[in-house]
Amino acid sequence: MTGTLAIRQDLTLSPDPRRVIVKLFVPGEDAAVARTRAQALIDRVAQLDDEETGRLLRDTFHRFGARHRDLDATFHHHYDLVRHRIARARDLSPTTRLLVGAYFSHEYAVEAAALCNPSMVAHPDQTDLGAGQLRVAVSLRQIGEGHLSSIGFATAVLGPGRRLTVADRSGRLAVGQRVGVRHRRDLLAAGLAEEACDNEITATVLDALPDRYDEATFERVLGNLPPDLLSRRAGLGTLEQLRRTNAASYATTFPADTALHERVLWPATPAESNGLEDARFVRFVDESGPVYRATYTAYDGRRITARVLASRDLRRFEITPMRGPGARNKGIALFPRTVAGRHLALCRADGETIGLTCLDGENRWKPPVPLHAPRDSWELIQVGNCGSPIETDAGWLVLTHGVGPMRRYAIGALLLDLHRPERVVAQLPGALLSPDKADRDGYVPNVVYSCGGLVHAGELWLPYGASDARVGFATVPVAALIAAMMESPAPDGRDG
Repeated sequence: MTGTLAIRQDLTLSPDPRRVIVKLFVPGEDAAVARTRAQALIDRVAQLDDEETGRLLRDTFHRFGARHRDLDATFHHHYDLVRHRIARARDLSPTTRLLVGAYFSHEYAVEAAALCNPSMVAHPDQTDLGAGQLRVAVSLRQIGEGHLSSIGFATAVLGPGRRLTVADRSGRLAVGQRVGVRHRRDLLAAGLAEEACDNEITATVLDALPDRYDEATFERVLGNLPPDLLSRRAGLGTLEQLRRTNAASYATTFPADTALHERVLWPATPAESNGLEDARFVRFVDESGPVYRATYTAYDGRRITARVLASRDLRRFEITPMRGPGARNKGIALFPRTVAGRHLALCRADGETIGLTCLDGENRWKPPVPLHAPRDSWELIQVGNCGSPIETDAGWLVLTHGVGPMRRYAIGALLLDLHRPERVVAQLPGALLSPDKADRDGYVPNVVYSCGGLVHAGELWLPYGASDARVGFATVPVAALIAAMMESPAPDGRDG
């Protein structure tokens, strides 16, 4: 029965190698033995005569200008990043400076390797729709050369009925630009506590900072620290830790004339240097109105850490770390509203069990309450969520993923009590969606995986990554799904 509930759509999204951004390129920097060749390259460019310099620059703009937004400004920026290597930078002509910037740039195809792990939320713009239609924003994990992940988007319209239309994704991409952010003192305190950085310097700084502060205020407080504190053995290390912890929170924004599918959330801190993975978006609503939130995994090549972003319009995003025992490991998914005044999230802190965690008064996620451990044959390796819980009259619908033999990923479902989410009401017997012949081959074979769906017009709309290679879509009648789950109530001991 469960294998027939999910109805696959014919439409799929495949990686598009034409979706490119411009990245800084420093020759020699990526070699096994790092030895930058930047100085020698700059010298060679500077030795070109004016005619050759102009011709090369015109040719570069002719080849690449139509593929990127404001390529001139990008070349200027990349020149500024390397000009410290130029002995007499003021002697270079504006044309030569731009050409230097071009030589220190390269195109990067953000999804050349894979496109996967989508989530779906209602779009901020619901204008010009017909009866039974809903416009949605689809977040996408984009993977390019070097297994470097970023967050991209697509726009689609659901309905009427089971009809699905995905808008064209062509256009020049834009990487978000860092902008000023109002930091929160409680988040700084939580980060310092997690790093066990507690001494007279941190106490003095936290006492001097207001509840919300900007970068100038933060640096002014550090600059006003008493010399007898700074001269202590731990002084320099504490200042470095303060700045590192504070910099983990930032904001990024996109030009107003960019379409959603043209926006790329790109790594912006050392903790994210190897990618932003598996964003789980949810439209959170409270007394202040709706806000988009998403959890994702930041990866620096060695460690993973949890991050959360917030946005009112999917154009400006504020990013902060998640702290506490419940925020360890991957796969955190926020509830779309508070429950009995509590901010809740699903998590997998031990790496194999779905748990429920709550945000405490110090902005730390508490140790989780176990909800569902590996139990059935198709999920014996580990279980986790496939996105934020979806509110239904019957309870919180939680899409799960389980890993079975040959590391085969499938999607299942749980139902949590609406008022006491610690209590598992029912479980779908067997998997809801498993890799079929069309899904099993790809970048990571034998995987179907989602980061979140939604309910519209009585249907669960489920976007999913197929073997980390492309994105598919399925629909499930909610009433039939709930009925199938109620036939299999939660086993004993599942009431939290």
